[in-house]
Amino acid sequence: MAKGPIILSLALGVGITMTSMSAMAGEDSKLVIDGQEFVTKTEAPDHLKDNLDEIYSGWVFRSDETQALQLDDFDNPAFVFIDQATEQFDVKEGSANKACADCHSGVEDFKGLRAMMPRVKDGKLQTMEDQINQCRTEQMGAEPWKWGGATMQSMVALIGLQSRGMPMNVKIDGDAKPFWEKGKEIYYTRHGQLDMACANCHEDNYGNNIRADHLSQGQLNGFPTYRLKNAKLNSVHDRLFGCIRDVRAEPYKVGSDAFRALELYVSSRGNGLTIETPAVRN
Repeated sequence: MAKGPIILSLALGVGITMTSMSAMAGEDSKLVIDGQEFVTKTEAPDHLKDNLDEIYSGWVFRSDETQALQLDDFDNPAFVFIDQATEQFDVKEGSANKACADCHSGVEDFKGLRAMMPRVKDGKLQTMEDQINQCRTEQMGAEPWKWGGATMQSMVALIGLQSRGMPMNVKIDGDAKPFWEKGKEIYYTRHGQLDMACANCHEDNYGNNIRADHLSQGQLNGFPTYRLKNAKLNSVHDRLFGCIRDVRAEPYKVGSDAFRALELYVSSRGNGLTIETPAVRN
């Protein structure tokens, strides 16, 4: 698992040194919440076996202190947003004067949904944010929420929480295949002035440090995640946007078809890990 020190020579003549670590921060730790043990390390899905033998949750790569925040929901700072979404679930809005609770007997109705998202519906690739805004505009007659806004990501987290502990099981064949292939193409394409692909960090160098950042495999099983860096819930697309920006490329727009496809592909790389939503990361 440990990888040797590497220096990437970049197009701008800038060097980023990646140094090997003897072990990942939480390699031998176990993620247990309310007595349930989560799968944070497992055999790679079949479509990845030419590249990786095992897959690891981002939790494995965090410090002991950060890992500990996720072990107890009372300590997990993301639950402030979960509480807000729980209240929002009963708020009537829009021209139909409806709340989420008017159509759903409870948020528990969404158990299992997070584990299979994104998915294709009516020929279009649908994320959790798409489904929420579709309900708001078509069922409630309300305005759509901003993709990365606090209200949206709080509701995404609340819905995702219902699947916590279930294995990721994103469909990549059938009508999902062309979207998955597009996402894979983006993942392995070098971007920007630094001429780097997602795979350069999250496949070739996970477990290494890039400056002060301990690189993970970039798994999405904990999203939306609470980042200590900015003290809020972060959406999948916001994280993808940040990665592409950091290699000095022009990012795709949050909510774009390109990011939807990339979300599907990256999600499929975590098939077999358990849902941790809402996770805590640096």
